[in-house]
Amino acid sequence: MVPSDASHDEPESEAPIKAKRSKPEEVTYHPVKLSRSDLYRPPTAEELNQLKEAESLFHCSLLKMQMEELLKEVVLSDRKKQQIDAFVRTVTKLLQAVPDSPKVEMGDLSWLSGAVKVPFLLVPKTTKGNFHMAPPASVDLIGSYPLGTCTKPRITVDLAVTIPADVLHPKDAINQRYPRKRALYLAGLAQHLTSSSEIGPLRYSCLHGNRLRPILLLTPPGKDSSSFTIRVHACPPPGFFKPSRFHPQRNNIRTEWYTGLQTSHEPPTPHYNSSVLGDLLPRAHLQFLSAVGSQCSAFVDGVTLLKVWLRQRELDQGTGCFNGFLSSMLLAYLLTTHRISNSMTAYQLLRNTLNFLASTDLTMNGISLARDPDSTPSLVEFHNAFQVVFVDPSGHLNMCADMTACTYKQLQHEASVSMKFWDDPTVDGFHSLLMTPKPMIRTSDHVFQLCELVKLQSSCKKLNLLGELMDHSGNYIQTALPFILSLLQQGLGQRIHLLTHSLSSVPEWPVESEAPKHRAQPPISFGLLLNPELAASVLERGPPADSPKAADFRQLWGSRSELRRFQDGAITEAVLWEAESMCQKRLVPRQIITHLLQLHVDIPESSIRYVGAIVDDVIKTGNEVPSTGEEESLRVVQSYDDLSRKLWRLVGLPLSITAVQGAHPALRYTQVFPPLPMKMDYSFFDREKICRSLVPKEGKPCPAYITPITVICHMEGSGKWPHNALAIRHIRAAFHIQLGELLKKHHNYTCRPCPTHLDVWKDGLVFRIQVAYHREPQVLRESVNAEGLQVVRDNEEAQALELATIHKPLLTSTLHGLQQQHPCFGAVCRLAKRWLGAQLFSEDITEDTADLLVASLFLNPAPFTAPGSPQVGFLRFLHLLSCFDWRNNPLVVNLNNQLTAADYTEIKNDFMGSRESLPVMFIATPKDKKLSLWTKRNPSIQELHVLGREQSHSFPILEPFLNAHWSPGSH
Repeated sequence: MVPSDASHDEPESEAPIKAKRSKPEEVTYHPVKLSRSDLYRPPTAEELNQLKEAESLFHCSLLKMQMEELLKEVVLSDRKKQQIDAFVRTVTKLLQAVPDSPKVEMGDLSWLSGAVKVPFLLVPKTTKGNFHMAPPASVDLIGSYPLGTCTKPRITVDLAVTIPADVLHPKDAINQRYPRKRALYLAGLAQHLTSSSEIGPLRYSCLHGNRLRPILLLTPPGKDSSSFTIRVHACPPPGFFKPSRFHPQRNNIRTEWYTGLQTSHEPPTPHYNSSVLGDLLPRAHLQFLSAVGSQCSAFVDGVTLLKVWLRQRELDQGTGCFNGFLSSMLLAYLLTTHRISNSMTAYQLLRNTLNFLASTDLTMNGISLARDPDSTPSLVEFHNAFQVVFVDPSGHLNMCADMTACTYKQLQHEASVSMKFWDDPTVDGFHSLLMTPKPMIRTSDHVFQLCELVKLQSSCKKLNLLGELMDHSGNYIQTALPFILSLLQQGLGQRIHLLTHSLSSVPEWPVESEAPKHRAQPPISFGLLLNPELAASVLERGPPADSPKAADFRQLWGSRSELRRFQDGAITEAVLWEAESMCQKRLVPRQIITHLLQLHVDIPESSIRYVGAIVDDVIKTGNEVPSTGEEESLRVVQSYDDLSRKLWRLVGLPLSITAVQGAHPALRYTQVFPPLPMKMDYSFFDREKICRSLVPKEGKPCPAYITPITVICHMEGSGKWPHNALAIRHIRAAFHIQLGELLKKHHNYTCRPCPTHLDVWKDGLVFRIQVAYHREPQVLRESVNAEGLQVVRDNEEAQALELATIHKPLLTSTLHGLQQQHPCFGAVCRLAKRWLGAQLFSEDITEDTADLLVASLFLNPAPFTAPGSPQVGFLRFLHLLSCFDWRNNPLVVNLNNQLTAADYTEIKNDFMGSRESLPVMFIATPKDKKLSLWTKRNPSIQELHVLGREQSHSFPILEPFLNAHWSPGSH
């Protein structure tokens, strides 16, 4: 559940009273006697509705109860509300006692003590106008608290303080006069409140990161200082400014004032206009939402669930976020346009809202709550000024003014993924969508950061973004960000499904300190969701040389673009990236990002921290060309495929071969260090006379160990097979001899037969062929007792043989297919095994178990998409080990998608019914639903506990390592 402050919500207990010990009273319970009419009374209409709702809306009644418990956990308790109300009354009383001050010019701060600073970046330094302090005209609660949608754990209560009309001037909307007076008024309030012992330490912040809208943060003193925060907003009187003055095409920042340069054309300032307009409407918005919420009984709960969903995806905090206010407005829009009904439950409201977000693109087709659209700006005018459009009921304010198109695309993507998993009965939708956090580092396949953000100041000049810089009041980061996102989207193209960026954290600072500079902002993180089929392509093919688009292509790529002739005869513009190994191809997006940012934005390579390549270094081999094992594994698989075809074609065997299956991790691309082909130097050896084996010469180096690659060769069933285990072994040994002779005769392979296997030397590799007979495990289970009756008893020998000849080959072939679907599967497995080996857990978690754990991340990735890079797969592997509830849940790995919803239910029921006799780590597969063969022997409870503890130690080490300054190309 979401963390709560339950410790503050419990009523204070009375002082303990000493009493004499007494024997506990014996209580006898008697059954309640019901009349026949009560006993067989039909269910009421409410009970029928609840039963029907649980059956039709939820996968099971458990989901309904989980939703109800979550709502109880995040809503505010009555005691907490009483604390908040009392503190609000205290603050209101103090604010109403603010003293007057004489009228001075805005640049004169002599009335303000040096202990309190103005929460505003004064760029330019001065502007016209006078200012004086006066008691607020009114103090009102606004936002989520009076609406009833305020939730834990971050409890914030909004208080609107109305600036008296005589402090402002109707022309204050021009040249930042109003925002500066607003900041001065907040500083005056802070100066008055600092002397009060009824309020804790005072801080400043910005509303959703907008520096033009500073706010004052108040907390209660003492131990309750962290339980909730009051945000004081300074607002003009309702209707003080004309809304038409803030049309998105109008200018309110004069170029001559901002730059000192005269111009004949003033660019529009839509972002500045919306920030000022937003202060005029909070009371109207509260009235609108209250009216809509009163018509829908589940409105508050629906907004609460949506806020929890957004919080888990880190979309509700920071600049340009989709905050709780937008959540309430979106739900109100769906209700007022009758897309959803007032009679719907909270579950239905959440589901329909996510479905709307998934299917509606507000970057192309904005929506509006305007009641009189003819007298307000059109949606087209809003789209010309903003990337995302959602107009409020007044028709003048775009509530998504600061949101980038990439942020909305991320919101749309998350809603689409949520709907997909919610409709899947095999997925625990509640925990996946409402309880699992999705930080960028575990969500995006590749992550990189822009550091030294001060360099974006010169980038704005190079890109000629003066008008946009004025509009954002000097915030060069927010000015350059849309251009950078558009540039990367254009350059990466079809290589990515989604481009996301972190939402700039909202700064907080003490009232005694100056407002932090823009350069103090932490690095901006960008996330890429890769398209596995195209992400690693080394060729960027452009338009034909004579096409009108060729000039744009050359302008985008600069000197990297060149004319190339292709096999189909076409001559086109193209860009070729340097990459030989799969490891280097996986980093082609990094080359693209670095090149584009250097070329167009003047961001040096040293200012880009790219963390998508770090984990590749862990599994690199010692070759001259950097490699992470993909090429070596591919050579092993290709050699095995050739051997398999030749075994199928062998002629002269008494029984035909029915199956040839690999049973080695290298054949599914998951061995940490795949076997490398060895070329023997025969001058180091003598040949033994009898069996012709090679014996090392004295003084020569010892030969390198060659890992044998196990191959299971199944022979057809026949009545000629004996029914005795020892005789079957002899027959298998004879097959090994004959297979070796035929391979030597037809293909000239060096073979060495043994009773249990046949070693074949091929392409510098050793393949260990083991002949198998499908009935041999059954023969091992059969015995004759003293009475002469045949008895069938399971035993370890039969289980081991079945595991080696049936289950392991099947697992290898299945995971080989998974590697074909997800190219990074093998790399994630090798990383996971390297980590297990480094923690000395290789004996506790076998290779097969580790591969199945990683496979579950690809087959059941909810609430994520399947990993697209080794890094994100490895981080999710660590998270799985630390967070999965092995005690109460089986890990179901649905290989080849063979399990149905009924199978999932059967597995869970059997698991709960036999939990005490099952392995500690239970992994179920389509061929192993009840036993968990791969974890039958280990790990133990103690080993699993230590494993989880080691994982919890790895995250604090690994995440700073991933986020540390990381110079591209340095290892």
